[in-house]
Amino acid sequence: MRLLVVEDEHLLAQQIKEQLQQQQFSVDVASDGDDGWFKLSEYPYDLAIIDIGLPKMDGLTLIRKARQQALKTPIIVLTARGSWQEKVEGLDAGADDYLTKPFHTEELLARCNALIRRAAGQPEPTLAAGPISLNSRTQQVWLHDAEVSLTAYEYKVLEYFMMNPNKVISKTELTEHIYDQDFDLDSNVIEVFVLRLRKKLDPEGDIKPIETLRGRGYRFTLTVA
Repeated sequence: MRLLVVEDEHLLAQQIKEQLQQQQFSVDVASDGDDGWFKLSEYPYDLAIIDIGLPKMDGLTLIRKARQQALKTPIIVLTARGSWQEKVEGLDAGADDYLTKPFHTEELLARCNALIRRAAGQPEPTLAAGPISLNSRTQQVWLHDAEVSLTAYEYKVLEYFMMNPNKVISKTELTEHIYDQDFDLDSNVIEVFVLRLRKKLDPEGDIKPIETLRGRGYRFTLTVA
């Protein structure tokens, strides 16, 4: 999953980025509202974390602009300690949740995961599709109750598939959601990840969870509950 952090405090922005990357998120950072708007309007983020006190364009204006342009990206707004007015203003502007600075990493991660699941229509952290199950909180995957060892990027691909079952997903869309913005979008590495997932999740070729659609991309065919 790909996230955007819009925060003008450089140290805090880098700390948030590193903490999220440790949890296998791909993270882009913007240091002012103008750059935040450019990235948010140009790239397909699964979630944005936006500070209210930004230079060039404040966070509330950025959020309102995003919602006026019908961008449905889930947004967590960062507010000052004890400022209930900022919390209310952030939610009224179109934010989905808020977090008060300073905050604990665990709370940030929990809120990010909850919003991403909610946006995908999957409120629970465990997704089940036939014999495959995935826990987005612990980032564990099982096949017939036996845990499957996946690399970080194999996990990211599978998670995105299971968050978007039966949707046709192009290689470009997959790449944009699992990598930072400076990754080479023409890379064929996605094919390698999909091949490995098929071998690990369907070694006998019985369930065929990932369908290839020539010239269009892939589709996760199992019903996710």
